[in-house]
Amino acid sequence: MLLEVIATTLDDAKRAEAGGADRLELITGILEGGVTPSYGLIEQVVKQVSIPVNVMVRPHSQSFCYTSDDVAVMKRDVQVIRELGATGIVMGMLTPAGEIDIPALEELLRESGNMDVTFHRAFDEARNQMETLKKLLTYQQINRILTSGGKPSALNAKDEIKQMVECTKETHLNILAGSGLKMDSISSFVEETGVVEIHFGTGVREEGLALKPVDPQKVAELKRLITS
Repeated sequence: MLLEVIATTLDDAKRAEAGGADRLELITGILEGGVTPSYGLIEQVVKQVSIPVNVMVRPHSQSFCYTSDDVAVMKRDVQVIRELGATGIVMGMLTPAGEIDIPALEELLRESGNMDVTFHRAFDEARNQMETLKKLLTYQQINRILTSGGKPSALNAKDEIKQMVECTKETHLNILAGSGLKMDSISSFVEETGVVEIHFGTGVREEGLALKPVDPQKVAELKRLITS
């Protein structure tokens, strides 16, 4: 089982690593669902933690539909993120009709080189999740999909996530379950869905609040629950 934890500061990153997180998703704007963090933050986190750092590439929180200007910004962000030594990027883009924006996706994949790539929860706003998953399977560079099964909380989408896990078995693509997961039900969630990667944000923060720091003790307890 792999545990990915959201970090919004260098302190978060250190705390998550101390608690036993396996990978970071580095973002800013946590209340907006995450946007691209500053280059300075990316640089310092990459320098000061030893676990993989995947960086959000999202220029704004207005939608997951991007103009050519937005894509130009994202392309430059990917270039810099790669130059700063981050492990990977987290991105997703849709057309107004809820399909994958293929030209934008392919342009950014060309910039990502051999970086780790997560297609983020734009997936959950796609018109048809299973059709979208099958399209993403055709891109060898995309390593995983972060999803709540198309629902606000992954806890309410166990059947959908289980179906996605089964569909991606024996492929290069993993399902990273996230949003709304709870410590007290994570063991049964993992057992029922078969996921091997989970994503936590608010659930491992002090007082369970998005704008509080990561609590390394909660991370450690969560790690114990999913590996015992």
